[in-house]
Amino acid sequence: MATIYLLLVLSALIFTAQAQQGQSNIVKPGSLLTPATTTNSSWLSPSGLYAFGFYKQGYGYAVGIFIEGIPQKTVVWTANRDDSPVPADAILNFTSDGQLVLQSAQQGTKTSIANSPGVATSASMLDSGNFVLHNSDNNTIWQSFDQPTDTLLPSQHLLVQKVLSSSVSDSNHSTGRFLLLMQQDGYLAMYPVGTPYTIEYGYWNYVTPGQENNAKLNLDDNGHLYLDSINGKAGIVDLNIGDNSTKGLLYLLRIDADGILRLYSHNMDQNGTWSVTWSQPDDKCAPKGLCGLNAYCVETDQSFGCNCLPGFALINQSEMSSGCERNFTAESCKASMPYTMEAVNNTTWEDKNISVLSSSTQEACKAACLQDCNCDAAQFKQGECKKQSLPLRFGRLLESDPNIAFIKVSISTPTTARNVPKKSKKEVLIISVSLVAFAFIMLVIFGIVRYGYRVWACKKESNHGNIVLSEDVSLQSFTYAELEKVTDNFKEELGRGAFGIVYKGEIGNGKKLVAVKRLEKLLAEREREFQSEMKVIGRTHHKNLVHLLGYCHDGLNRLLVYEYMSNGSLADILFTPEKQPCWDQRMEIARDIAKGILYLHEECMPHIIHCDIKPQNILMDENMCAKISDFGLSKLLKPDQTKTFTGIRGTRGYVAPEWHRKMSVTVKVDVYSFGIVLLEIICCRKGVDYNILEEEAILEEWAYHCFECGELGKLVGDDKVDKKQLERITKVALWCILYEPSLRPSIKKVLQMLEGTMDIPDPPSRSVASSVWSKE
Repeated sequence: MATIYLLLVLSALIFTAQAQQGQSNIVKPGSLLTPATTTNSSWLSPSGLYAFGFYKQGYGYAVGIFIEGIPQKTVVWTANRDDSPVPADAILNFTSDGQLVLQSAQQGTKTSIANSPGVATSASMLDSGNFVLHNSDNNTIWQSFDQPTDTLLPSQHLLVQKVLSSSVSDSNHSTGRFLLLMQQDGYLAMYPVGTPYTIEYGYWNYVTPGQENNAKLNLDDNGHLYLDSINGKAGIVDLNIGDNSTKGLLYLLRIDADGILRLYSHNMDQNGTWSVTWSQPDDKCAPKGLCGLNAYCVETDQSFGCNCLPGFALINQSEMSSGCERNFTAESCKASMPYTMEAVNNTTWEDKNISVLSSSTQEACKAACLQDCNCDAAQFKQGECKKQSLPLRFGRLLESDPNIAFIKVSISTPTTARNVPKKSKKEVLIISVSLVAFAFIMLVIFGIVRYGYRVWACKKESNHGNIVLSEDVSLQSFTYAELEKVTDNFKEELGRGAFGIVYKGEIGNGKKLVAVKRLEKLLAEREREFQSEMKVIGRTHHKNLVHLLGYCHDGLNRLLVYEYMSNGSLADILFTPEKQPCWDQRMEIARDIAKGILYLHEECMPHIIHCDIKPQNILMDENMCAKISDFGLSKLLKPDQTKTFTGIRGTRGYVAPEWHRKMSVTVKVDVYSFGIVLLEIICCRKGVDYNILEEEAILEEWAYHCFECGELGKLVGDDKVDKKQLERITKVALWCILYEPSLRPSIKKVLQMLEGTMDIPDPPSRSVASSVWSKE
């Protein structure tokens, strides 16, 4: 009997092994893939339909899953999709210790492809399109189906709080602008990347009957797309249309680069192309932000178009979704404003307002924006005027919306009118034909030159490995030789920062001054700082942030080119007695800094923690307008992340206490640093100065002592200031430097207090807890 039982067990094991072998090709530790070969660049599924391995992307390769068994190779999953393309010498190594890693001798990197919780003893590319890792017990410890990118395959589920994120384009599979989220409340919804998951930003949703919690999205082999609950009790919702035969059809669901969710089918018998079976939303302009910043979407018959705001031009002429930038240089806040307001009718935008004026007229709305140097645009609708600053986003034309957008644009110098003799029709015709011919010739020449330039630029990028910037970043690329010439061989030093030295330079035949930050020769671990600073600063746009103009990524040389700030740093003027600004100027500087931090914390995407706010990183332009610089230490916050753990960053004296207590770091570290800077602005002295009396050496302690003793006049010495204003501003600074981060106000509240639009209670003792700011 025991013998019969043993034979049955052995037979079952053999049958199971054969069944598994029929479903997958087993990959064992020690296996390698390389992109430069045709026979060993991927691992195929048993039927040859799917493959896991290298595919061509940009100027290099990426690792992912693609449909190999059809003429139109289709990528359905990408590993580490936001990393730079890997070179031809890369190796995908399933190591002997069970790790799947990507190695590159050229880049000197080793990157994990699958962060499995255990040791993998085998890997398989399945015919379902799922790539899996197994342990010694043949249990799945990692699978690509759990880490979707932009595509959902049949038998794959989109579980609660999981997302599909669109790609940048059909050829670039990095994370794009839109996502599909399976929400916990049962809603399947689409949002722009980087926005809150609220109804204000969502542009399409579908919900299970009764709003069933913990639902999941499913796609079956027959092309039926439906939602059901995880416990299997909720009714299935069939989102597909029609009951056509699905025999021989392959399906996939994808959120495309244009933000539209599409269900595709492919006839395997006919080897045709992909066809769209179902899509949502029907409105091509519904995806918010489709046209980028400072542009609005216009729906056409089958697609969409993008129009720039008046006074703006496309950042990338070959990509209409790249967004727009001003085609003129905006004057400083302090300068006279040669502007007018141009109207764009029937457009809607994100509701981000500086202020709101009720019971207004169109003319009054335009005048209010013209008189406010912080106002770049105004939205007028039904007697309400909303002033806004750049950039504007999520714009679209909607004929049914009565909203009028007034855009502040530069007034061109008018041409002097002259009496011109009238010409005959024949003369006009000859001149017109000549001009058209001339324009055509110039267009051809321009096309040839531009094509040559693009070829040269591509070769240059290939030779130097230049960073590929986000589509909404428009920066000029310089060679190292060009910047040597611009700075006269790095002759005049302007200052020294955390990562290198800043030099004065001239571009445009000496017509424009620039500041060139020459970074140290970067080790591999320092490359991240350079790439972070490039991508982050390139996307920012605010009056109180220093503008990055270009970069150099030439061999080992890394340089950044900024606008030139003629009055140096705040430290230069604040701590030099003969340069110290008056009280009113200092208060304006404080408000400028707060506005810049507010933009970093709440208005730009992704949000930014600067981590090193100090007078040396606040630069002053020719009109004494303060601008924040040096984001090299910035920490980026993901849309769903408000805290980050990291090593101590910043400068001693300005570093928040939580850095030393190994607490989670939030935007409140910048609020603390701002509080110290605000005290320095009040007193025109450094935060720590051991050359003066011991009880006054540490400014924050002395300031609190003066506040408690009612002796705030000591902080400003002989400087004549309004006592009530001094008390208000000092209280703001003391609130900012409380030890407990949760007690500090947000930078938005700080700005409101500085502007006098909010009451300021007395700050508590620095060791006493309070919840006064808990309701943010």
